[in-house]
Amino acid sequence: MKEYSAYINGKWAKAKEKFPSINPADEKPIGVFQKCSREDVKDAIDAAEDAFPKWSEIPAPKRGLILNEIAAELRKNKESLARLMTIEMGKVLLEARGDVQEAIDIFEYMAGEGRRLFGNTTKSELRDKFCMTVRRPVGVFGMISPWNFPIAIPAWKIAAALICGNTFVFKPSSDTPLCAVKLFEILDKVKVPKGVANLVTGPADVVGDEIVRNKKTLGISFTGSRDTGEWILKNAGIKKICLELGGKNAIIIMDDANLNLALDGVTWGAFGTTGQRCTAASRVIVHRNIKRKFEAELLKRIRKLKIGNGLQRNVNLGPLINKNAVEKSMRYVDIGLKEGGKLLCGGKRLKGKGFFFEPTIFTNVDIKARIAREEIFGPVLSIIEAKNIDDAIEIANSVEYGLSSSIYTGSMKNAFKAIEKIDAGLTYVNASTIGSEVHLPFGGVKKSGSTREAGIEGINEFSDVKAVYIDYSGKLQRAQID
Repeated sequence: MKEYSAYINGKWAKAKEKFPSINPADEKPIGVFQKCSREDVKDAIDAAEDAFPKWSEIPAPKRGLILNEIAAELRKNKESLARLMTIEMGKVLLEARGDVQEAIDIFEYMAGEGRRLFGNTTKSELRDKFCMTVRRPVGVFGMISPWNFPIAIPAWKIAAALICGNTFVFKPSSDTPLCAVKLFEILDKVKVPKGVANLVTGPADVVGDEIVRNKKTLGISFTGSRDTGEWILKNAGIKKICLELGGKNAIIIMDDANLNLALDGVTWGAFGTTGQRCTAASRVIVHRNIKRKFEAELLKRIRKLKIGNGLQRNVNLGPLINKNAVEKSMRYVDIGLKEGGKLLCGGKRLKGKGFFFEPTIFTNVDIKARIAREEIFGPVLSIIEAKNIDDAIEIANSVEYGLSSSIYTGSMKNAFKAIEKIDAGLTYVNASTIGSEVHLPFGGVKKSGSTREAGIEGINEFSDVKAVYIDYSGKLQRAQID
């Protein structure tokens, strides 16, 4: 079995201990990886700190040229990276290609931002005085990303950090370290300067803990669970903290909706990536006038879905990421049954090798039920009845999360009411809860986090703003006094 290295200060590095990565479709190991120690992480952070002055002084358009080279290498290797992702993470090949394409898109977008990195100019309240803002890099960023988008999410963070002039230390999920290694092979190939980009693999309680607590990391970018996000806020100290923490996303279907379109959106939103997206639609809030018809038609579609290895043709659902994810989905099925939900289909793990779980649908779910409120991160969908648009929005807002949302309706009034009233960072009209584009901001409200990545907001996350005052009056001028 091949052994893969960490990447510290421009060199591939070994640690004293190792760990495997497992193919979730057959439970076989695909490689051995470095279980980095605290000292390894400190070495990586020190390297990033040393590299920061030179990297941040390179003009941003020149840094953008390197990002374009990264995008070109990703495009050249798109198919091999996608196949590797399916093997390591499990998502079907079509989705894996989309994951890599998203990385290509964000590197190209952020390369273009190197020609902008806009500040603002404004009038002073005093004569002969000029005011403006300029962007500055933050310094050393610590980045921690999940396994469900093992190339796209790292790319969102890395591209923005690099174009803004930061250096960084990156920790991938221990479920998908090989995708991270392959991404760093590209960074190495295009000759990102030594120490600018560092990869440390290993457990969260060592590697992640050191990244978060280390005083030399001046920014933390984390995508993952709410509980971990709360821990980071308590333990990072005074730093720039960027958190994206998941969701309990709802699709509202009104009685004037295009039902076939809504069924397409629910099937894709709930069961794409086997429900393992922070934007997955785990709740459907359907108008009571069409609930029975919607359920009957949805069941027809779900029964046609094919579960299997994502490399195989015509497979719609791959495996869950690991044994713990299977057990979590099973636990929530039991919870749903005990809470009085009606199980329409699914609810079981498939027999044999691999972490496969049936697409599962509950109906008649109470809005206070745990399966309607807690993030499951598996193919478990709750159907909830609504009386009207106001009732539907109230139900959508009844959870502590606020990441993504969707409404299917033929009414402009309903659509704009949903846009205005739903508490979420994203709202889709006549489209599912998944499908964010890289030039728009991504992130949530409430316990889904309070920061944004991608788009211009990604630049805001990975840069600081300095206010500049230039007084050419030749005399002392006192703001608010003179």
